[in-house]
Amino acid sequence: MSVYRFKSRETGDLVMLPQHGKRLLEILGKDPSGPGVIQPAEMTGAVAAIRAAVAQDEAQRQPQKTADDDGDDNDGASSDEVSLRLRSAPFIEMLQRCEQAGVDIVWGV
Repeated sequence: MSVYRFKSRETGDLVMLPQHGKRLLEILGKDPSGPGVIQPAEMTGAVAAIRAAVAQDEAQRQPQKTADDDGDDNDGASSDEVSLRLRSAPFIEMLQRCEQAGVDIVWGV
């Protein structure tokens, strides 16, 4: 899959690069290799699963302070990465809006 395009009747399409779309689908326990659907009944659990993954991701990103740490937060590579929190925010918003409207989210169709 070149990109993931999440579609619903409630929102505009949400397009993600393969690595990011795949990660979110894996967090939700969905098969990222083909088309799929998230139904409104699953959306509250999906938001909770993503938020739990964000919390875990942020805990792993926290720098471990040591006695010789000068407080400089320049971490090089990690400062160039976009966090899971930022990447997942549009998807969480889509899930919440679609749940309220009672419509499915589909991809790969």
